Amino acid sequence: MKDYYYFLGIKPNASSEDIKKAYRKLSLKYHPDKNENDEFFTDRFREIKEAYEPLMKKISKKFYDQQFGIFKRNKK
Repeated sequence: MKDYYYFLGIKPNASSEDIKKAYRKLSLKYHPDKNENDEFFTDRFREIKEAYEPLMKKISKKFYDQQFGIFKRNKK
């Protein structure tokens, strides 16, 4: 399971505003239109978008946090 907080560079207790700010900052930096023909930036942009989507809504964030917590406990 991917650590979406890591992809956005935020802590798990980040507010919705912090999540939104991190997403906007990173999406501008890694947007494929600004970095044409570079797979690294395209892949990074996809990861950022993938991370943001479940964290932007309270219910889906709660579900992700529960699943990620279970994953981390089982990984030890």
